[in-house]
Amino acid sequence: MLKVENLNVYYGGIHALRGIDIEVQKGQIVSIIGANGAGKSTLLNAISGVIRPKEGSIKYRGKDLPAMPYKIVEAGISQVPEGRLIFANLTVKDNLIIGAYLRKDKEGIAQDLKNVYQLFPRLEERMNQMAGTLSGGEQQMLAMGRGLMSNPDLILLDEPSLGLAPLLVKTIFEIIEDIKKMNKTILLVEQNAYKALSIADKAYVLEQGKIIKEGNAKELTKDPSIQEAYLGKSHGTGEASK
Repeated sequence: MLKVENLNVYYGGIHALRGIDIEVQKGQIVSIIGANGAGKSTLLNAISGVIRPKEGSIKYRGKDLPAMPYKIVEAGISQVPEGRLIFANLTVKDNLIIGAYLRKDKEGIAQDLKNVYQLFPRLEERMNQMAGTLSGGEQQMLAMGRGLMSNPDLILLDEPSLGLAPLLVKTIFEIIEDIKKMNKTILLVEQNAYKALSIADKAYVLEQGKIIKEGNAKELTKDPSIQEAYLGKSHGTGEASK
């Protein structure tokens, strides 16, 4: 579904992404793990058209992605950004409807709104509440629901668990698995490596702008270097940090 080849991104003189190659197959959850500043969000922003790579190709369903972000949304890709970026002075329902701004199929929009409320019952309870008054977990649910309202085939999730309490983190990851069951494909960027690897089919490890490891997510959890660096285990001892 998505193929990124030799992607190079610069911020001025800083080489932020260095020759990135990744593939995402239809129906998969693919996780990108790595420390803060590794380039994870930069990768998603390059795919969604927010920033322009200097070199490399990004192909979606075998074709080069359009240059304009709104065309990328029309093609079937939606990004749920880090920090949620909800519209605080609009209601929950209005935030969700904005997610469907490119669509003209009113019946489809109405059905997808019902689907989002089914996935996130708390949003339905608060549909007329100002989004800025929601808790952090509720705002994350709203950002994810808004991302679904464009009816995407591929969803880019950027740090969905950031700043959330452990119980809410568990809930968010359960919902990500539910989204996959809706025939969606997910590219997940996440600092919580344990959770990201636990639900992913495939994973990539990004360090200082380079992919240093890739493979089956469950197999990567057994890699001693991954355990020590990202899962809270040292030389095969200790418990994984959840």
